[in-house]
Amino acid sequence: MDDLGTFGIYTFDFEHQPAALMRESVRELEEQGWRAFWFPEVGGREAFTQAAVLLAATERLRVVNGITQIWSHPAHSAHGAAALLADAYPGRHVLGLGFGGEPHPGVKPLTAMREYLDELDARESAAPIRRILAAYGPKMLELARDRAAGAQTYHVNVEHTARARETLGPDAFLAVEHTVLFETDPTTARAVAREHLHTYLTTPYNIAKFRRLGYTEDDLARGGSDRIVDDLVFWGDLEAITGKLRRHVEAGADHVVVQVIGIEPGATARPFWRELGQALLR
Repeated sequence: MDDLGTFGIYTFDFEHQPAALMRESVRELEEQGWRAFWFPEVGGREAFTQAAVLLAATERLRVVNGITQIWSHPAHSAHGAAALLADAYPGRHVLGLGFGGEPHPGVKPLTAMREYLDELDARESAAPIRRILAAYGPKMLELARDRAAGAQTYHVNVEHTARARETLGPDAFLAVEHTVLFETDPTTARAVAREHLHTYLTTPYNIAKFRRLGYTEDDLARGGSDRIVDDLVFWGDLEAITGKLRRHVEAGADHVVVQVIGIEPGATARPFWRELGQALLR
């Protein structure tokens, strides 16, 4: 997975932007030298269709579904779509899989993912399908190591990156998403960061993840302590932000995926992507 480079771009913005703006944005990223673009599946746009649009708009850019929700895509459909993209755009699509979509009460994520991978593996493909798993805890990380190319993490601190590398071992791929905010005033930065983190600090699955990372009830209460906010959202000027992002690489990440927040409604993160590219892609 070295072809993704050390840093990539991640955004939710494409969930609501028109296709023309999406194409324009990814072409600019490719021209700047970015090698990987990541997007989630949360707002209604189907993951494989969106990946196909972005791949068709570019020539070299790697496009990663980060992540495709397994409950939204039966394994046979996901296999067929991923196999077609692998054939049409050799080496340029990465299938990220995660426990998301329609809820299935009583079904454990690890069991569901293992069974999903079994179904995928039972099907043949003429073109190699590269896949990674959304993983946080040791058991899912082990599954990502043993049954995929590696893992993607989301909203974790640098300490978690070091732990994940220990679990994955030296060879499995580790991509770490991290959110950044171009704001130097601490009060303003933390207010924007807390708004962004609200959903993550109030849902049971994420709360459990943060507790495993050593955050206390006080850290999780009242919108999040300064400690957890500063750990999960790197804010400041360009030099401060990029310096913190590189800590994930030092801790064992192969690839750091940068998500810019604090964008005004109707605006685009592209100016910040340019700044990040100038600093991180040299």
